[in-house]
Amino acid sequence: MSFRSARLLLLSSVAPFAAASPLAAADNAAADPERVYLPSAIVVTGERDQYGTSDGSSGTKTPTPLIRVPQTISVITDDQLQDQAITQLGEALRYIPGVSLETGEGHRDEIFIRGQETTADFYLDGLRDDAQYYRSLYNVERIEVLKGANALIFGRGGGGGVVNRVSKTARIDESMVGLRGSVDTFSAFDLAADINQPLGDGVALRLNGTYEEFDSHRDFYEGRFFGVSPTITAELGADTRLLASYTYDDDRRVTDRGLPSLAGAPLRGFDRAFLGDPAFNQALNQAHIARMRLEHSFSDTWSANASIQYANYDKIYANLVPDSTNGTTVRLSGYEDSQQRENWIAQANLVGEFETGVLAHTLLAGVEASWQDSFNGRRNVQFANGTGGFTSRVDVSLERVLTIPAFSLTAPVRGNDSSLKVLSGYVQDQIAIGDHVELIAGLRWDRFDLDTTNLAGARTARVDEKVSPRLGLVVKPTEALSLYASYATTFLPQAGDQFFLIAPGDQGFEPEKFTNYELGAKWLIKPELFFTAALFRLDRTNTKGPSPLDPTLVALVGESRTDGLELNLVGKILPGWQANIGYTYLDGKVRTTTSSAPAGRRLEQVPEHQFAAWNHVELTSQFSLGLGVIYQDEQFASLTNAVTLPDYVRVDAAAYYQLNDRIGFQVNIENLFDEGYYPSAHGDNNIQPARPFVARFGVKIDL
Repeated sequence: MSFRSARLLLLSSVAPFAAASPLAAADNAAADPERVYLPSAIVVTGERDQYGTSDGSSGTKTPTPLIRVPQTISVITDDQLQDQAITQLGEALRYIPGVSLETGEGHRDEIFIRGQETTADFYLDGLRDDAQYYRSLYNVERIEVLKGANALIFGRGGGGGVVNRVSKTARIDESMVGLRGSVDTFSAFDLAADINQPLGDGVALRLNGTYEEFDSHRDFYEGRFFGVSPTITAELGADTRLLASYTYDDDRRVTDRGLPSLAGAPLRGFDRAFLGDPAFNQALNQAHIARMRLEHSFSDTWSANASIQYANYDKIYANLVPDSTNGTTVRLSGYEDSQQRENWIAQANLVGEFETGVLAHTLLAGVEASWQDSFNGRRNVQFANGTGGFTSRVDVSLERVLTIPAFSLTAPVRGNDSSLKVLSGYVQDQIAIGDHVELIAGLRWDRFDLDTTNLAGARTARVDEKVSPRLGLVVKPTEALSLYASYATTFLPQAGDQFFLIAPGDQGFEPEKFTNYELGAKWLIKPELFFTAALFRLDRTNTKGPSPLDPTLVALVGESRTDGLELNLVGKILPGWQANIGYTYLDGKVRTTTSSAPAGRRLEQVPEHQFAAWNHVELTSQFSLGLGVIYQDEQFASLTNAVTLPDYVRVDAAAYYQLNDRIGFQVNIENLFDEGYYPSAHGDNNIQPARPFVARFGVKIDL
């Protein structure tokens, strides 16, 4: 049996959930009122005219069944996002074990994946979206978290994995108007519209838009978000398709830095208190992202695609920050930070299937080039000291509402300009050896050219050229079961993941390296139920630390390791019962002493055990219930291991009533039992208290 025939056989065996693309998946979901939590691209077809980065095969850039990708991939579908009434990316990621949230200083998405912190490993339809900001989900079809280092597909970074958002795209065969609105018991609300209209001759327009206002239990916290995203799909003949989109997001909110610690734990009794100045603590961001993708099939077995993306981010945020407390007073400092970034990314891929004797090949060859210009400026806060002078820190009485002395901003203390040019080429071959064994092997070459200038005009530059391998073996005892082993690497230059500045002292150092080893199994228990399990080891090396020969010198001697186990069950467990259930065990430790931590210390914000489950149960054709549970083990707020965030259990619930084919109502309750807990931090003294019990009331209208 050929590799291509085997895929077609797999398609027929799981037909209820087979989908060639998000368009087909969405059409199937529209025809079936039952909620779908199983990733629709467990299987994809081999038809080249439906290949795309949004087809569910983000792990290979080829039309590969998800069950055959030798890597852990967690997916949250649009149905689950709607059932949970989630509108922001961070809230959705709470339900993916192996991922823990950093507070992001109250102004950005920041996460840990398998113990590796990142502010930049975010993607939109497989293209990098790396600025520091909060991402809304109003125009998103699903979220994919691809875990483990994999530079071959995504390039630099992604040490623990990456988060990819799959966009909603225009459908050429359906007219649709969807309206959604909700309000919660803190008076936060959101309104959203999703409109799709065929324009004739194989052309369709889709428009997604939202307006959201934020509020919570935290004193003075508020904000608003506005987003609009038109997309166009055009069939330029039987073998060619063009997709174009533009997204404008405008976000303004209070910058909430949370609470300091006291005696090795979060400060108690002040969960509602805002320890800053609400008039000054503000974050504003505007993001423009425009992209175009052209797909063409040369034959049944060869295709190509090319994408270009332009992104512009303009952001400024300011905050007073709690530095410490003795229980009576709190010490404050502060600053204003501005960031501007302009990105161009161009990518092209050639995908083909062919045979050499008894071997069947799926070949990927691609190139990518990107240009990134960034600016990062900062001014510090100075407080009046009462004697005509100024100080950078001030101690004030710890109260529900702080009395803060007059303050002002200094002249700029940071002004970093950076120019980043990246050129990449990659090749990957997926080789079917008979009916039961597949080998995936590939290499990516990256040239990484970074040039930075600081406020004083000092210029530093570095060029890195790296080759990153990927190797995977998939054994298929049956068409519904895969056993795999994989090895992959990635790298991160010493400038960090935002590349605002490479310091003169770092100019001579090679990038950090991440190496992921993984053993796993993927089992399609039945067409509607998918189980995955993985054991992994993630090593991080080339971290800077004191030289063992001369402690006054710096060398690349730092190492850390995360060992782990991941289990996930998703889909229809019983008739009417959809669920997404996951568990992760993580053991992350520093292995060699650096300036950040000694050997043996546990990695920051890496809970040993995580469990998350969301369930949707249909009781009648009109009435359903939802139940969610999150457990997160205790974790350290930072590498000091001096402050512990206690473990917690959070229970969420929901109820749904479908009035008719067009109108549905739902109530979502977060933190049903009003648990007090601290889910995330940014260091030892910026700890975020969780929201107490809150109910959200929503309505959905489909016209």
